[in-house]
Amino acid sequence: MFSLPKLQYSYDALEPFIDAKTMEIHYTKHHQAYIDKLNKALEKYPKLQKNSAEDLIKNLPVVPEDIRTAVRNHGGGHVNHSFFWQVLKKGVEPKGEILKAINKKFKGIDNFKELFKDAATTLFGSGWVWLVVNKEGELEIMKTPNQDNPISNGMMPILGIDVWEHAYYLKYQNRRPEYVDAFFNVINWDKVNEHFLNARK
Repeated sequence: MFSLPKLQYSYDALEPFIDAKTMEIHYTKHHQAYIDKLNKALEKYPKLQKNSAEDLIKNLPVVPEDIRTAVRNHGGGHVNHSFFWQVLKKGVEPKGEILKAINKKFKGIDNFKELFKDAATTLFGSGWVWLVVNKEGELEIMKTPNQDNPISNGMMPILGIDVWEHAYYLKYQNRRPEYVDAFFNVINWDKVNEHFLNARK
């Protein structure tokens, strides 16, 4: 059975950019709900419970049809949030191989931020925006609806932003662009670089 991963920092660690109350509710209520519903969906398929959530999301076509949508939505929610918590940290500047790759692909970090922000603010409804390593080994910005994850399409996410309203509404209300700007102050670029290097192996 899946369980909530340990958060590596306190709820107020990302203040003032992401407020403590949002972090607490997001982690203990929203993420926990995805886990509870994923575990419930898998109850009658004990063999599937041995898989990692990532493996389930990567191989959705082999998940039994009667639980496939639940696994896609709630398994995706668990995978996405587990990833999201890892890439958040204050005061980490972009550097290393990921910065070189961003400069090469997007003509500089500022231009990357503009493109990423545009994707995040124009995504309709709820979903995520990702920086991925695509099948050609190139960086790419992509959007996914709901709790879909790029690994279902053979892409490797190295950075992601949750643009469901539950991720920002207490502090930013309907001002998603402000939330995206704030997000740029809490990216753990060391972890993003680590993901990038692993994706290129």
